[in-house]
Amino acid sequence: MYTVLVISIIIVIVVLLLSVVTTSKAYQFKHTVDPIDPLPENQQENEQKEEETEKNQNQS
Repeated sequence: MYTVLVISIIIVIVVLLLSVVTTSKAYQFKHTVDPIDPLPENQQENEQKEEETEKNQNQS
């Protein structure tokens, strides 16, 4: 009976240690983000015009 209790406590401790190790590694991982490509000239102008019209519609 005691052997089952000791084995189960050892398993619980091992699982707890493994979860702590993987969590700490996950927090140390550095994520990178790709830079945003600039929009072409015409598309930027169109988006600016759309934003201005939306602002004007919201003000009315």
